[in-house]
Amino acid sequence: MECEVQTQPLLGPSFDAFDTVGVFPYIRALKRDANEVFLPLDSSLSWEQLTASDINFAVVRPLVFKYARINNPAIVYICLVVRAHFLSVVEENLAFAGVNLCRANFCEILAMKLVNNFASNKIELVSVLTISFSPLAGAPDSVISNVKRILGGDGHDKDDFQSALEMAVATRAKKFIATSIVQTIVNDIWSGRVVSHSISARSVIADNYKTQGVAIYDVRKAPLLDHYRLRVPKYGAMLEFLNFAVLFVTYILCLTYHDIYHLHTFEVVFIVFALAFALDEYTASMEHGWRIYIANMWNIFDTSFIVITLAYLFCRAKGLADGNEYLSQWGFDILACGACILLPRLAFFLVSNNMVVLALRAMGAEFIFFMGIAMICFSGVMFTLWTLGGDQWSLRAITWLMIQIWFGNTYLSFSQAASFHPVIGPILMTLFAALSSTLLLTILISILSNTFAKIDANASTEYLYQYTISALEGMKSDALISYQPPFNLLAFAILWPASFVLSPRALHTANVFLLRLTTFPILIVIHLYERFKLTHNSLWESLQWAMHSMYNSLPRPLKSIPVLDTLMRPDSNSIYDAIFDVETDLENEGDVDLFGSDAGRDHVGLHSWTSRRSAAEEAAVPVILPPTRVTHTESDTLLQVQDRGRSVPSSPRGRKASKNMPHAFNLESSPSPGQRSPLAKLFVGRHDTETVDKIDDSIRRMQEVLDETKKLPVNSLKAEIKELQERQARIESLLLALTRSMRHEVGVPGSGP
Repeated sequence: MECEVQTQPLLGPSFDAFDTVGVFPYIRALKRDANEVFLPLDSSLSWEQLTASDINFAVVRPLVFKYARINNPAIVYICLVVRAHFLSVVEENLAFAGVNLCRANFCEILAMKLVNNFASNKIELVSVLTISFSPLAGAPDSVISNVKRILGGDGHDKDDFQSALEMAVATRAKKFIATSIVQTIVNDIWSGRVVSHSISARSVIADNYKTQGVAIYDVRKAPLLDHYRLRVPKYGAMLEFLNFAVLFVTYILCLTYHDIYHLHTFEVVFIVFALAFALDEYTASMEHGWRIYIANMWNIFDTSFIVITLAYLFCRAKGLADGNEYLSQWGFDILACGACILLPRLAFFLVSNNMVVLALRAMGAEFIFFMGIAMICFSGVMFTLWTLGGDQWSLRAITWLMIQIWFGNTYLSFSQAASFHPVIGPILMTLFAALSSTLLLTILISILSNTFAKIDANASTEYLYQYTISALEGMKSDALISYQPPFNLLAFAILWPASFVLSPRALHTANVFLLRLTTFPILIVIHLYERFKLTHNSLWESLQWAMHSMYNSLPRPLKSIPVLDTLMRPDSNSIYDAIFDVETDLENEGDVDLFGSDAGRDHVGLHSWTSRRSAAEEAAVPVILPPTRVTHTESDTLLQVQDRGRSVPSSPRGRKASKNMPHAFNLESSPSPGQRSPLAKLFVGRHDTETVDKIDDSIRRMQEVLDETKKLPVNSLKAEIKELQERQARIESLLLALTRSMRHEVGVPGSGP
């Protein structure tokens, strides 16, 4: 009887629905379109130029509409496959490397645009990003046979199934990965809210009898021992940290109580956990391929520790078999070097999101490359010194001397220079010390600083890239991935031979039974945690509501106690949220006018000059005069508007004076300069009276000037402007004729002087 029952329906499309999806024809079509788009270009475009508005509307959007119309779920995967092709061409054809890199970035932009078409359906979006496709799907048989002939292997070499996310990691499409849509799915996969496990094609032990596909996880419908939760990346990271801590403890005990002549108990335990750790890393590299595995910087540390452990096991086994104490001691010495990797690896679990840690990989790569170049360059100096002082110096001693000088001990270069040659030795050692200690170290520091600055500028993108890799590594379908060390060794010893004998259903039953048997405490803890997390929010909201109800029922003297008032009174954010949560009908009531019926119409800034009232209508309305005089710019604007035949108000800033505007200044109804109120006479002195009289005279003169402005001969100004326009047209015709004759063109201008 099968021990696993399907407890929830699959909400996403099944794997069979993607088997008939055409991939190969669209790969060739997209490659052809990308070549045709950038064929006329002699230079490449940067990312900023490709994302500019003109390129977006002229180039990107037509292709987006073209490929979005086919509604192919593999279109994002297709764009990234074509990007991988152009990136490979960049390394082969250096003459057109810039254009091909531009085409690769163009394919990434297309993927970013096309993934938005699936954003309305979350299950479909998860399927598009996580379901694995074959690049030869939909290809003719002749193409498949040719590909098989080029690869030179069996039929399994062409079944390279990968998902869109895996292709994005392999092609380092970091901007595509950093988009909000992709990161939403990555976060759901990481936390386990979305269950997505693809079919295992490159696993050590493949259990594909019952595939989960894509589904929304509901803990209320899940069984108590849901072994699929062990594949959630968040829980996998926690269990990996615990396994690494156990491995570190056994490592310390093995080196502390080591025995050269016999195997100690702690050494045996460490060997078991080390082999289990190596098997776990091997299955991880087999699942998604070496390119994705090595893209995670932490896997470099793990691989290095595995290499050290294998070297220790070889020396230890050889020493115990031959009774060679020196070789056994060498094994422990090699194993002791693993602490340089194991301790930082354990510490990086706690600071994995730090920007400095993210920059270590790039800086390490630059350092190794630079040191390799320096070693090649200075090998000539080493050979020269060995030729000059071969009688006194060995090659090993010369190498050690050069290393000391390289790292700053320049005193040795001057003290030992004459021992190589009395004339050439000092000159050669001085040049080497100057180059190594001063020039090259300064260049190295500059290179590392520049690399760190680049990583710092793109720290968020780099972190999301590493975060996506970690989430992808958790989406594994290998049967050995869910087993925790050292039980994966037991599962490998039982299931791997059984996979050649048992049927897929029997192998699946045995795998589920053995997995639940070895990890049932972990499964129970995960289930209880998810149950508590599900009910935690509702319990907390109920408790909050009850506490606020009790607080509101208290008498006012008790509610005014500072402690209770601080703890129980709703904060401003809660009040703001409640304002927008309250339903109101004010917006739907037609008789409620908050701004008045003429509020929008009277606002000058919302209307053009043609939509305003005529000059006659404006003259009959009181206006507000600006406090400054009319400038030449305003007069010119007034003439231009009148020349266009539009009605102009008496003041450029005229507004309607109404009872809603009590501060409006009415020229017709304003009091005369000599009329003052008794209160003004009481508080205004003699000097103030003279000042007010001067202001009144100025206002009177301004009114007279404005009245004279209305009587200006506007028609004569119109005639003069028209005559100037005609003269300008004649001058332009003459200039056009002159330029045509200078270009040796035959033609007569349309209008002459």
